[in-house]
Amino acid sequence: MCGIAGWVDFERNLLTERAVVSAMTETLAPRGPDDTGTWLSPHAALGHRRLAVIDPDGGRQPMAAEATAAVLTYSGEVYNFRELRAQLEAKGHRFHTRSDTEVVLHGYLQWGEEVVERLNGMYAFAIWDTRTEELLLVRDRLGVKPLFYCQLPAEGLLFGSEPKAILAHPRAPRAVDADGLREILTIARTPEHSLYKGLHEVRPGQLLRFGREGLRKRRYWTLRAHDHTDDLDTTITTVRELMEDIVERQLVADVPLCSLLSGGLDSSAITALGLRHGGLRSFAVDFAGLADHFEDDGMRGSPDGPYVHDVVRHLRPTHTDIVLDATRLAEPALRADVVRAWEHPQFSGDMNTSLLLLFQAVREHSTVALSGESADEVFGGYAWFHLPEAVAAPTFPWLVFMMRRQRPDDLFDPALRKELDVVSYERDRYREALAEVPHLDATDPTERRMREISYLHLTRFVTMLLDRKDRLSMAHGLEVRVPFCDHRLVEYVFNTPWSMKTFDGREKSLLRAAVQDVLPASVLERRKSPYPATQDPAYGLALRASLAGLVADGTAPVLPLLDQRAVRSLLDSPPRATTSTLTRISLEMVLDLNTWLQSQDLRITL
Repeated sequence: MCGIAGWVDFERNLLTERAVVSAMTETLAPRGPDDTGTWLSPHAALGHRRLAVIDPDGGRQPMAAEATAAVLTYSGEVYNFRELRAQLEAKGHRFHTRSDTEVVLHGYLQWGEEVVERLNGMYAFAIWDTRTEELLLVRDRLGVKPLFYCQLPAEGLLFGSEPKAILAHPRAPRAVDADGLREILTIARTPEHSLYKGLHEVRPGQLLRFGREGLRKRRYWTLRAHDHTDDLDTTITTVRELMEDIVERQLVADVPLCSLLSGGLDSSAITALGLRHGGLRSFAVDFAGLADHFEDDGMRGSPDGPYVHDVVRHLRPTHTDIVLDATRLAEPALRADVVRAWEHPQFSGDMNTSLLLLFQAVREHSTVALSGESADEVFGGYAWFHLPEAVAAPTFPWLVFMMRRQRPDDLFDPALRKELDVVSYERDRYREALAEVPHLDATDPTERRMREISYLHLTRFVTMLLDRKDRLSMAHGLEVRVPFCDHRLVEYVFNTPWSMKTFDGREKSLLRAAVQDVLPASVLERRKSPYPATQDPAYGLALRASLAGLVADGTAPVLPLLDQRAVRSLLDSPPRATTSTLTRISLEMVLDLNTWLQSQDLRITL
């Protein structure tokens, strides 16, 4: 996994612009601590920061093909590269490294852009074809790896793994508009949008071509509707066979590899299947004093710790608990590190800071980690999949569950809230998403609705979680792989009827049945619980102190956006009023938004 950046311009001679491309590339140094490289031609300049995972001694980038017919800068992993290499060798291709990078490059020379149809993995890459003077940008099917671009006036285009690489270019816009603020204030990722005015995200499963004739887009993968003809036993067996193959493929690495273990069904299944192929280290996160403050909040019914230890006793991996202090999670410097890494103000702050600390600790021992992320989106594990009110709502179902009591803009100026009208924005984006859903003819109404909800999660919800996972892990040069995002599994389960996914009346029935022989009973019976969050009142009090300091300073860029009376009322309220999870949402949003505007020198254009 790595970081990529580049610039194409048909109006300038880029041979003289190495300093600019190097500056763009160096913003991605944490993603690729092992090596750096640039490649320049008159109209294209590519940059690369490398995290060496496969063939550390080979695979340097940007990589040029023989006779420089094409040049590649690539981030990610292609898990079936060995099979593709064998196919290419049979067609006469010769390889000089053991890397998957070289396989992708030769695959393009052999099959053109259709090579993407053959790739199994997580990836974002750019290929400059010197024969046609065209740039190809490609992102993996589910959007595990990020990729952004910005068209310049006249005939230019910038791209990068992260917006910060593009913003390092002197001609890149540095602004956020109303839609950018709306994207920040909701929990739904709009495909092809970004938070920055003029910057766009390459959509998952999309490829772009940019040349003298302009920009062309094509979606090479989408979820499609197919009849499911397998019976229940066959379906369970197929899920298990797919999972075994996926995990085995994703264990390929020339560096230390581990699993991220929560004691839930998803991560425990990945750990169990991974251990069948040899030793696997596992890591779990916990919070000091959690047992003293824990309360069932409707999503988290129990702490993770006891279940983690059940899995460790059952599977016997080499295990490490990472125990975090709640007050550390609210430290302004750490929160600022999260905002700089993700470039996305958020209101799940302790989750984000704890993830950053977890990834930092894991990176001291491993370069690659396997995660159970995305199983809930694939198999229907969240509570709102099963909540009638959420299922029937004319909006993204998770918003009904997560935003029903408080919204992150509660401290914003009422006039601004009215202008942004985030609820209407969410409703419009929901209608757009719903119009994309593939359906079967004569489908039962319940099955039809659950197919819609599954599609919404796989295209508007999971992408946000994957982006967070990538950005916070790569901030420490840790590659996190997500087996549940293998497109073969996603396609199969997406087309499995909801009645079969919940055949025993529980969430994730299929997955539980597929791995029941490898996990302890306690984990198999455990209710779905999301990533842990601290419930220590000290965290909320630390946020309150940060807000007080921001107001006292008087120069914070977020202040003109706020309702000063609401802020003062909050600060004048008893300390306990700022320790609840609900109050934390608006506090975290204000603090993160201020850090984001300040650290990236952004102007707001409404």
